[in-house]
Amino acid sequence: MSFFIIALSLLLLIVLISYFKVDAFLSFVAASILAAICLGIPLTDIPQVIDKGIGSILGDLTLIIVLGAMLGKLVAASGAARKIADVMVGMFGTNKIQWGLMITGFIVGIPLFYGIGFILLVPIIFSVAYQYKLPAVYIGLPMLAALSVAHGFLPPHPSPVALASMFGADLGITLILGIVIAIPTIIVAGPVFSMTLKNMKTGQVKLFEIKEVSEEYSIPGKTNSFATATLPVFLLIIVTVLPYIFPAMSQQTSSIFSLVGAPSMVMFLTIIIATYTLGLRQGRSMTEVMQIYAEAVKDIASILLIIAGSGIFKNVMETSGVSLELAATMEGLSIHPLILGWMIAGILRACVGSATVAALTAAGVILPLAANTGVNPNLMVLSLGAGSLMFSHVNDSGFWLFKEYFNLSIKDTLRSWSIMEIIVAIMGLVGVLTLNLFI
Repeated sequence: MSFFIIALSLLLLIVLISYFKVDAFLSFVAASILAAICLGIPLTDIPQVIDKGIGSILGDLTLIIVLGAMLGKLVAASGAARKIADVMVGMFGTNKIQWGLMITGFIVGIPLFYGIGFILLVPIIFSVAYQYKLPAVYIGLPMLAALSVAHGFLPPHPSPVALASMFGADLGITLILGIVIAIPTIIVAGPVFSMTLKNMKTGQVKLFEIKEVSEEYSIPGKTNSFATATLPVFLLIIVTVLPYIFPAMSQQTSSIFSLVGAPSMVMFLTIIIATYTLGLRQGRSMTEVMQIYAEAVKDIASILLIIAGSGIFKNVMETSGVSLELAATMEGLSIHPLILGWMIAGILRACVGSATVAALTAAGVILPLAANTGVNPNLMVLSLGAGSLMFSHVNDSGFWLFKEYFNLSIKDTLRSWSIMEIIVAIMGLVGVLTLNLFI
């Protein structure tokens, strides 16, 4: 009965948004409240479930998304995005720009959390798309596929690291095996699959649209453009690597690195630097730079509300216990642990929307079985990571980030983003099972 309620709730959500044209956030609230009531959550607890769902997801993402939007808007308005686009197209050519974006996404995705990587790299996608009249989904999906794979497969991302600890896997070996699986996965889910999306058109996207820079402002050079736009990546790498290079650093120094290395702080420091390098240094006043930031916040408000709505729905699923009920049902099946773990993680992802929640919940279910069968722990981590990327749809904040930034219909988002994630999950499982034959 619980699974039937979930299916009806998701169907209601889709119908409200796509057929009745109800605002996505309001649709999420309505479907979540109805699901909570039908799943037996006490009426007096529902307001708290809603508040917790909004807070749990926006607490992690709001500052990062807002600061990232500010950076992206300034990168576009200053002419830095155009400069980056020129260099990338010059290196790879318009015919192979997908591969250049894919490689960039994978390199950036290894140290960078998915949400930050998405916000950081989307302006570059639209810069290339606008300037060279290329379809944004066609050239952008390979980069986002690379980010998604890194998020699900590779340490130091939270889910793989936590899974490695649970299963006693070796982080170094998991990283190496993950890269081996990731390369063909990204190629198939990125450039190969996106060939089918050449004719997919995005709606009008204003957030990162390149505009002609007034002659009263100077355009930043190549070094300034690249350095400022990618500064968050290098800051994260530095604060991550230094503790390993200097393990004997004092407690105070370590605390400072923990503060500076937090993703939100990295983005804040980047904004401070970018305000000078792409703003004041190029002839803009502080008031003009702040106006650019204010426009970015207005543009991002609707996206934050939609992400908040997906958080409500996810929390209803978790609070009701449906995800654990589903996992317990799957545990009784006679299937190889690597495949079973992948399946459980995939179905949980469909229910709760969060890859991290899906992977860690599935790990708790499959852990005793994995221990008893002696399955390779490194491959189990990768199997769960691949499964957790499966079935991304309307209850996943990543789905809505992609939809809203690219201004697509739900149908086209399912056809592009959701299928890409399914390909990533399937290719990941194929890679895990192939390696299992030799390890």
